[in-house]
Order: sequence, then C-alpha cells, then structure tokens
Amino acid sequence: MKDGRFGRRVFIGAGVYGLIGVLPLFFMEQRFVEMFPPELTHPEFFYGFAGVALAWQVAFLVIGSDPARFRPLMLPAVIEKVTYGAAVLWLVIEGRTPLPMVGTAIIDLVLAILFTASFFRTRASSSGLRL
Repeated sequence: MKDGRFGRRVFIGAGVYGLIGVLPLFFMEQRFVEMFPPELTHPEFFYGFAGVALAWQVAFLVIGSDPARFRPLMLPAVIEKVTYGAAVLWLVIEGRTPLPMVGTAIIDLVLAILFTASFFRTRASSSGLRL
C-alpha cells in the first residue's frame, strides 16, 4: 500500500487522539498539581509543553491530509514520539516520574513505530520534498 492510505489513517488517528489528550491540559493546571505534586514552580514549562504538543497534533493532521506530500515531516514526527517515550521510561526507571506515566510512553513509542512504517509505506510525492 504505497499510496498513502496507511499513513493517512495513522496520522489522522494520532492527531485526533492527541487533540483529545492535549487540549484538556490547558484547563488542568490545578488538577495536574493535585495528581503530581509539588506545586508547579514554572507554569510556563507546563503550558509550553502543552502548546508544542498541540502544534504537533495539528501537524499530524496536516501530514495525514496528504502523506505523500508531507512524507519528510514523518521523520521529525518519529523523533517527537521517541524522545517523549524514551524520556518517560528513563525517568520512571530512575524513580523521578510516577509509574502510571509509562502508559503514555508506550503509546508514543507505538506511534513512533507506526509513523516509521508510514514513512516506508508511503511513496514520495513528485510535488513535495523528497527524502
């Protein structure tokens, strides 16, 4: 399936899933602090993370709209997923992050695998950047 249908499904699914997960963060600062004390000392990092994560969810939807054209963006999308997933696993191993966060790490690492598969299963567009 080199026509991009697989990539379309993967990236649109990831984008919708991500929007559902990220948008509530903008309204959950106090709940986040209750779930994961102590109090946030730098809320700009919390909202900065939420903003960057939101931007990537939109990017996933853009990639899913035309996987062949946006195929080169699949590689930074893989990096985005691997860095979060690996960081959370490492932090849990070190005892610096709560164990329930492993679920989010695993989801991101599975998405990294699916994004990589999408990259290889999608033929590059003649009108887009080639990689």
